[in-house]
Amino acid sequence: MPETDLLPVPAHAGAFPPCFLPREVALPDCGALPLSGLTVLLVEDSRFASDAMRLMCHRSGARLRRAESIEQARAHLKTYRPDVVIIDLGLPDGRGDDLIREISLARRRSVVLGTSGDPDGRQTALAAGALGFLEKPVAGLAGFQRAVLRHLPDRFAIVADGGAGDRVLADPLALQDDLAHAAGLMAAGPDPGQRRYLAGFIGGLARVAGDRDLANAARAMEKGVGAMVPMQQMVRARLAEGRGL
Repeated sequence: MPETDLLPVPAHAGAFPPCFLPREVALPDCGALPLSGLTVLLVEDSRFASDAMRLMCHRSGARLRRAESIEQARAHLKTYRPDVVIIDLGLPDGRGDDLIREISLARRRSVVLGTSGDPDGRQTALAAGALGFLEKPVAGLAGFQRAVLRHLPDRFAIVADGGAGDRVLADPLALQDDLAHAAGLMAAGPDPGQRRYLAGFIGGLARVAGDRDLANAARAMEKGVGAMVPMQQMVRARLAEGRGL
């Protein structure tokens, strides 16, 4: 069973539980775990998105480490050399594409992938030097495995679509925890920069959770045409409902 290592997570996170292939060739040592032996560093501030990635890594045989900010990721990379680094574009202390560019310029051997709930993030991530892009929500376990394997030419494995069972369901309590964190930040009176970060954070959560109304409100706020008060009301309503996936 693959081991999961996590860097420190924020107080709001609570108790966090510890590609297309050029051709499909089965290797005996991969078996049903095509990412066996790989270490993945996930740079992601959302507990909900992180839990989904934890499950996908676990079911693929990969070992996951997590950083919730650029600062934590840099500290991690000074000590460890992950095989794959997956970087969210919207982070609390800066832009994920800046970290992608930094890693690319350092010519590290890691496979670097960008991720975002905004499909427009693909161009941003690739321009910064990412080898690929994972749009949230990630399209099933097989889609995740292919997105990684296509950049590892020495590792071939058969990745079979699992139909309905291919979907990874993150912990609904993690979504509630992220929404509570966002509500707290909004209540504290964020500055314009924090408002943009919050809009992106909530929008990403909404897209992963399939909440179209919340996603539209977050997009409007991010563009400066939506007020924060309606967003606060929507987040509070979802917290009161205990809404999960």
